Amino acid sequence: MKHFQTRFVRCVMLGLLAALHLSASAQEGPQLNLQRIKISAGMHQIDTQLAMTPEQRQIGLMNRPSMPAHEGMLFVFEQPTKQCFWMKNTLLPLTAAFVADDGTIVNLEDMKPQTLDAHCSTKEVRYVLEMNKGWFEKRGIKAGSKLSGAPFKQ
Repeated sequence: MKHFQTRFVRCVMLGLLAALHLSASAQEGPQLNLQRIKISAGMHQIDTQLAMTPEQRQIGLMNRPSMPAHEGMLFVFEQPTKQCFWMKNTLLPLTAAFVADDGTIVNLEDMKPQTLDAHCSTKEVRYVLEMNKGWFEKRGIKAGSKLSGAPFKQ
């Protein structure tokens, strides 16, 4: 009986270790299979990945070595609140647009890769759009500009 208990405990421990390893390795690579939608900023179309669940929002654009110029990630929260972002394990320099329910950009924040600096909205928002750093500036898009598309109440 003692031999059986020892084997059982070893099997349970190995299973737990395997589960922990799978969980850790799932966060090592970038998220690639998120739902996508098209949104626009004036005449500029953005192919947007949606980060809608707490896990998707937590991982965000971590561990992604590059992102095409016309792509971004839209973080969707259940309700408007002050949102703060950081760049832990994020390899790309990004600009975060903090966006109100109607698509109005409240403020923009440039973020340096692999830092823990907090970048926050100046008002309560439900949406945050991350794009490659400089994307908004190159197109003359700033606070007060509007995004349009399915998520935003027009």
